[in-house]
Amino acid sequence: MGHEHASAAAAHRGRLAITLCLSSLILIAQVIGGILSGSLALLADAGHTLSDILGVSLALLAIAWARRPAPESRTYGRYRVEVLAAVGNGVLLLLVCAYVLVESWRRWNEPAEISTTLMLAVAAGAVLANGIGLLILRQGAKESITVRGAYLEVLGDLLGSVGVVIAAIVIATTGWVRADVVASVAIALLIIPRAIALLRDAWHVLAEGAPPGVDMAEVRDHMLGVPGVIDVHDLNAWVITSGMPVLSAHVVVSEEVLADRQGGRVLDALGECLHDHFDVSHCTFQLE
Repeated sequence: MGHEHASAAAAHRGRLAITLCLSSLILIAQVIGGILSGSLALLADAGHTLSDILGVSLALLAIAWARRPAPESRTYGRYRVEVLAAVGNGVLLLLVCAYVLVESWRRWNEPAEISTTLMLAVAAGAVLANGIGLLILRQGAKESITVRGAYLEVLGDLLGSVGVVIAAIVIATTGWVRADVVASVAIALLIIPRAIALLRDAWHVLAEGAPPGVDMAEVRDHMLGVPGVIDVHDLNAWVITSGMPVLSAHVVVSEEVLADRQGGRVLDALGECLHDHFDVSHCTFQLE
């Protein structure tokens, strides 16, 4: 399944690369604009954009590595590096959010002077660039879960940029500079659940938890339903990286199966069972 998953995303790697370039330009503009304008909301939105860049970079990295042959010393290739990178990204995003929230508290008590013209110009530019990114990824999002994830990331960043635009307009028309703080906190609270979910998913993979959506009791029942199978033990399932579930098991078969040398038939039936019902293609069975 991992190779199928990678192939679907690989067909759109050019679109992902263009989106990565757009997001990088947005990030640079938001950081510079946030510093020069004094807008914390722009800096918070830069953190949101950073999460998009990290996500798309991981997707491109996974595609590139999936196309390379695995060295003999690494039987599953380099897929776990993607998971380790996800851990680093999640931690970095939480640190960015912590900074934004602490700075928001300080600025709420001591409002800073903000250049709304620059703030509005950068935020509006981010809205336009993210809109272009959505158009680029729209078709691929229908065909690849990886591209769909990038599409949703860009959509979230677009909404964050719209929030900054609204804050800039409020400040320019009413003079209520705390609108910048409100937008900053809203963006930070938008990032935190995503960062935590990223860390949780990465930990689940590193801890070799069962593939998401796979009920091991149901898997065992399906395997026991294959003709000739008497018992299943040492049943294990885990994930190498997102989209690459793996399963191994010791399967006890009847004496008739062994006597008639029907082990190949049983193995084929087990493989079809797991592929069709649980979308697990990489399976290893030991018949007993």
